[in-house]
Amino acid sequence: MKIFDTLSVTEKNVDTSGSVRIYLCGVTVYDESHIGHARTIIVFDVFRRYLETKGVKVNLIQNFTDVDDKIINRAKKENTLAGTITERYIKNYFDDFDKLNVKRADLYPKATEHISDMINLVQGLIEKGFAYTSKNGVYFAVSKFKEYGKLSKKKIDELVSGARVEVDETKKDPLDFALWKFSDEPPHGRAHGAVADQDGISNVLQ
Repeated sequence: MKIFDTLSVTEKNVDTSGSVRIYLCGVTVYDESHIGHARTIIVFDVFRRYLETKGVKVNLIQNFTDVDDKIINRAKKENTLAGTITERYIKNYFDDFDKLNVKRADLYPKATEHISDMINLVQGLIEKGFAYTSKNGVYFAVSKFKEYGKLSKKKIDELVSGARVEVDETKKDPLDFALWKFSDEPPHGRAHGAVADQDGISNVLQ
């Protein structure tokens, strides 16, 4: 099978004689799924089914982002728990895509199940000088990574400050993006038990 490699801008042969592993970025579960989600999920479902017709074993992983500002804000608006919001829309997600006959992934990891992994990753970036702590959180220092934009073929000086991310005066550079956001109001609920100890997390990252 041939695939188009965005980084090298060339076609490459891929050996599918054994198995193929696919990681698909899933939805942020603060609202109902929409047509944009359906397009992505169905495209990968067709791709997976095609490979399987060729006898290729496919291992498909698709995550759920179940901790996010939008989820927290939705919970506040409805005066409920963040976990209640995420459980509702995860259930609705499966209801919707089962009706579309989309094959389920082999595994659906949740962001809240990997908080310690995130902390370790962010801490490593801080130690290597690629990230820094500000009043509002931990940010990736774009200027420290000379190859930033290589995949999208864009240079740092060509990017417009604040075009895709909210401008935050506590950042060293407008292009820097958040890796971790501090909050005095951590999300609560069973699905978010892993992030309930906000003080402990802040101590680790600071």
